[in-house]
Amino acid sequence: MSFLEKIMGSFDEKREWKALEARAKALPSEYHNAYKAIQEYMWTAGDAPTDWEGTNRIFSGILDLFEEGAAESKKVTDLTGEDVASFCDELVKDEQTWKDKYRQKLNNTIGRIDS
Repeated sequence: MSFLEKIMGSFDEKREWKALEARAKALPSEYHNAYKAIQEYMWTAGDAPTDWEGTNRIFSGILDLFEEGAAESKKVTDLTGEDVASFCDELVKDEQTWKDKYRQKLNNTIGRIDS
């Protein structure tokens, strides 16, 4: 991949992220607040995917679900269940997450120290 392709890819990703954020802002406040809380949980817990494709798929999927739920006048927890953290964990169960990456880095670091 050339330098220009890397830059263009990042511009495309930024554009796509801004589009996701615009969709979130258009949601009713209950859904928008829940979306932002889910984002915060996933970023701070290290449960967000490490690649753009996974990140885009997860957050687009949440927005699709929330847009449908809002159109049907459902509560957020009708869609996610009462344990929203478990809902989030289930979304990323097959993804390489930042937590996985940090765990591997820690284990590799300790393994080198012991050698």
